[in-house]
Order: sequence, then C-alpha cells, then structure tokens
Amino acid sequence: MTKPSLPELLHAAVTAVGGTERPGQVAMTEAVAGAIDDNAHLLVQAGTGTGKSLGYLVPALAHGERVVVATATLALQRQLVERDLPRTVEALHPLLRRRPEFAMLKGRSNYLCLHRLHEGVPQEEEDGLFDQFEAAAPTSKLGKDLLRMRDWADETDSGDRDDLTPGVSDRAWGQVSVSSRECLGASKCAYGAECFAEAARERAKLADVVVTNHALLAIDAIEGAPVLPQHEVLIVDEAHELVSRVTGVATGELGPGQVNRAVRRAAKLVNEKVADELQTAAESFERLMELALPGRLEEVPEDLGYAIMALRDAARNVISAIGSTRDKSVQDEDAVRKQALAAVESIHGVAERIANGSEYDVVWCERHDRYGASLRVAPLSVSGLLREKLFSDRSVVLTSATLKLGGDFNGVGASLGLSPEGTEGEDVPVWKGLDVGSPFDYPKQGILYVARQLATPGRQGSRGDMMDELAELVEAAGGRTLGLFSSMRAAKEAAEELRGRLGMPILLQGEETLGELIKSFAADPQTCLFGTLSLWQGVDVPGPSCQLVVMDRIPFPRPDDPLMSARQKAVEEAGGNGFMAVAATHAALLMAQGAGRLVRAMGDRGVVAVLDPRLANARYGSYLRASLPDFWYTTDRNQVRRSLAAINAAAEAEGK
Repeated sequence: MTKPSLPELLHAAVTAVGGTERPGQVAMTEAVAGAIDDNAHLLVQAGTGTGKSLGYLVPALAHGERVVVATATLALQRQLVERDLPRTVEALHPLLRRRPEFAMLKGRSNYLCLHRLHEGVPQEEEDGLFDQFEAAAPTSKLGKDLLRMRDWADETDSGDRDDLTPGVSDRAWGQVSVSSRECLGASKCAYGAECFAEAARERAKLADVVVTNHALLAIDAIEGAPVLPQHEVLIVDEAHELVSRVTGVATGELGPGQVNRAVRRAAKLVNEKVADELQTAAESFERLMELALPGRLEEVPEDLGYAIMALRDAARNVISAIGSTRDKSVQDEDAVRKQALAAVESIHGVAERIANGSEYDVVWCERHDRYGASLRVAPLSVSGLLREKLFSDRSVVLTSATLKLGGDFNGVGASLGLSPEGTEGEDVPVWKGLDVGSPFDYPKQGILYVARQLATPGRQGSRGDMMDELAELVEAAGGRTLGLFSSMRAAKEAAEELRGRLGMPILLQGEETLGELIKSFAADPQTCLFGTLSLWQGVDVPGPSCQLVVMDRIPFPRPDDPLMSARQKAVEEAGGNGFMAVAATHAALLMAQGAGRLVRAMGDRGVVAVLDPRLANARYGSYLRASLPDFWYTTDRNQVRRSLAAINAAAEAEGK
C-alpha cells in the first residue's frame, strides 16, 4: 500500500471534525511537515478560523515520531484531548494503518495525592497530624468540598483537578495535592502504586502525542531533570504566551509568611540550635520587610542583604541537619520531613539567588494589602535559556494567531532567543516565519476606529471625554460591547459611569466567575462586558453579542513595572531601542489579542474602537496598527457611529 499523501490525510481529518479545508490550513500543514522532515524550526501565524490545531496535528501524526504539544490555556488542552485528537486519530487510522496514542501530562500539583487525602496534611502545630476532614466543619464550603473530593477520588480515573466539576478553591485543592518537591516518591509512598500523577507519566511515556502546558515545558527546560518523555518534535501552540509563562516559572519569591511557615515545619526535625538560627534570621528578615518600599532594588540595601544571607545560611544548615534527626512524637515522619525540606529548600534557593546579585536577574519588592511585602527575583531575559533548551536536538514549531508584530516575526523571535530570520552561523538556530493569513475578510468584516480627537490619556485623573465617547459608541451599538481596559480601576469606573447613563446591563469582571460572565454576555445582545487584561484572550463569542470591542488606551507596561523597565533599560544599554523592543512589543501583542475578539466567525461584523489618540498620532502608532488584523481604518467618529447603528439594526432585523 502506498503511503498516503498529506492532502489526503488533511482531508480525512477535516471531514471528521465536520469542517472544510482552508488555504491557510493547507499551507500550514505543508510547512509544518517540511519543518519536521528537515529537523528545522518554524514560526507560523495562523489567524482565527484557520483550523491551526489540525494544521499541526495531521503532519505530526503522519510523521510517526513522538510529539509534545504545549499550550497555554486549559481550554485548548481540553479541546485537543477531548475533541481534536480522538477524531483525528480515528480519521487517520485507516490511512496510516496505525492508531497513534495520545495523553495529557501536567505538573504534579494538578493531580489528587492519595497519601495526602488519606493521611492528612502534616501540620506545624502541636497536634502533629491534621485531619482536614474533621477540622473543616462539614457544613462549611471547605468541608463540603473536601468530602466531595474524597468521594470523587473513588470514581476518577485521572485524579486531574480539571476533571472535577464543579471545581474547588485553591485552598481546598491544597489540602489534597502536593508539589513535586513535597512528593515522597512512588517507591516510598504507601499509595505509590495507585498514584494519579505517576499513572499520567506512565501514559505519557507510551503515547505518540503528549499534550502539556507551557509551565511544565518551562520546568522541563529550567530544572534539568526531565519531566517530559523524550521527543523528536515540539509544537508550541499559543506561542505568544510562552515567554511570560517561562518567566513566571523562573521567578522566585521570598516573603515573611512563607519563611515563618518553613521555620514551623522544620522546628521538630532539627536540633534546637539549628532551629533557633533559622528563627532568628526569619525575625530579622520580617522586621526589615515591614519597612520595605515597593519597587526595583538595583542594589539590595546592606541591612537587607545581611538578613538574606543569614536566611540563606540558616536554611542551608537546616537542610543538612534535617535528614539525621528523628523525633518520635512526629507521626508520618517521611511526609512531614519532605514537606519541611521542600519549604526550606525553596527559601534557600531564592535567598541564595538574591544574595548572589547576578546581573542577569531583576530583584524587586512587592507589597500586597493582605499578605504584606515580599521580595521577587526574575530573569532579566529568558531568551538565552529558550535558545539553549528549546531549539536543540528537535524540530520546534511555534504557532499562534499573533506572532507577527509590526509586520515581521523578528520581535517575537528575539524574545525566544532567535536571531533575525535568515541569519546563519554556528550555534544559531535557523528558522522560518510563515503567515498563512485568516479565512476572514477583515477589511469588509471590521472597522478599526481610533478616537483621534480625544485628549492623550495621562497617568492620573479622570477621562471625561473618553467616558462620553464610550457611552456614545455603546449606545450606537445597542450594547453588544466588550470593553477591554488597561486596569481594573478603569474598568470599574467605566462600568459604574455607564450603568448610571445607559439603560443596558453592564457586567464587570470579578463580580462573577469569568465563565458565568461570558455565558451571560453571549446570551443577551444588549449586555456589555467590561474587564481587564486577563479578558483580552479568554473571550470567544462569535455572532451579534460582540459587535464592538473597545480598548480604553494602548496597554503599555506601567513605567514602574520593575521587570519590564529593567528589560527596557538593558536593551538601551546594549544600543537598541528599549521602548520599541519591550514596551511597544508588549502593547502590540495585547492589542492584537484584544482586536482578535471581534471577528470569530465568517458572518461577524463590527468595530474595534481604540480610545487613545496616540495610535493615530504617535510615531509608533503605525507599528501597533500593523500588528492588528487588517480592518478598514478610520478616525471619523460620525462614520463609526453610523456603521455601528447599521450593524445593530441589521442584527435586530435578523431577530437576534
């Protein structure tokens, strides 16, 4: 039997999911197959509606080697494992004459821990072992959740938190899960043979396609101990998120609350002298943190530096002593020791990193209303790490609807550690960028309106003219508005103001779960939904409920953002344009994601309105506009009101 061609395979897969092949999808499939065959790297931008999941799954499955697919969002992981992969495997099976296996793999804390469920959480108080089921009143929300999880543990095959519906709070889940550092290990654990996390790893070892998340991919790259099985092909979907997820995993935190918990956990497991040393260091650190001001620490103040070194040294002594002390009063000693060790090792690692003061790290102080002040340390850049760990020994395909910023891929490429496209040389990963477009006719389906006549937004003060403009636009659209604001405060002010002015429902992020808000927004065309950055990527509402997307201002990072300002400064010191490389790239990515909320289906029509004149007037405005879908562009406010009114009238005439 001859080997099936790529077009045959794609046709079978697309038919199986009830879709139609699109030119962009065909081009993507061929490019991905070529990159895999040549062991090369590819950045591919595929607009909404292209069908990019099949665009990479079909060539990956046809290739036959193990593939890891890493995504940023839970929604896409679920879509791949529950819908796209089962149907695609079924459709390709007769042609490939084999049935590829697939599995999902996440970090250990995403799985229910049977040891913790049955034995309880080791506590630092005198009670020794804490039975969370007895301690939580069965009538309380926590108590009910814990009892429900105990029942669920007997039914679930996966133990995966995301399979538990309805979900539970982080606090409740924390009672029945462990981090990889706290885990006893399958060989030492009484429940090792039944462990859900170990079972997930075993399934992944046998699978042809392993679906994971960006965070686990980052842990695999950073920690040196392989978490993912060996693979020949890596596909990173939602790749615009990768740098921020890797940065998040590589960021350490040191706060008094966390240090005090570590002190209490270790106290029973080491001798008094060693325990007192850690206690004293913790108290000095806490006193200094009470006075600490938020912001970047280009140099750690001398007294704080001494306190951090004392913490580091005391933590190291505890780690050395913890293995040899046995306290007969401690029940379930292995679990207690493992949890204490994890807490103290975390303190030691972050304290050592801050004390070392590497030029490649950024240190800052953050103050939280509820938890007080803490120190954070993050890498100045993750590009070197990604270049070294991601692009060696395998073919890497990175895809997203937003990778081409300002007209090319080099901005995103640089953040991933890649030299400009076409650069050749020793130890330089060679890559190609491909934009396969979108099936949507953006100039006919959407308008980009920039409110050029408004005052430039300042850091402080109200924007009365912006509120008037927003109210007029929402009224002309008959509701149907997704408002994307640069801060929660701005979203709240706008919601309160417009609730008073307009007789239409305005939902606000935070007043309900995101899922419930989106459901209500989609259900009633007159309803508006206002929120902040986390909404910019999570809303997929095709149809007449979302015909106006408003952005209150260009979402540059805050000037006092320690990490972004440090990255900007580093680019400038190296002779580059820090503002364009960091701030403008950050804003372009968010705006492209935000504008992408408007057109989600072939029949969608509407307006993206940016209430910030700098998009029209500033020199960098053309770069930002070139990063957005190719909508018809105008600064004429009357034209845009007429268009919105016409779109609204058409939707009402259709009875929607």
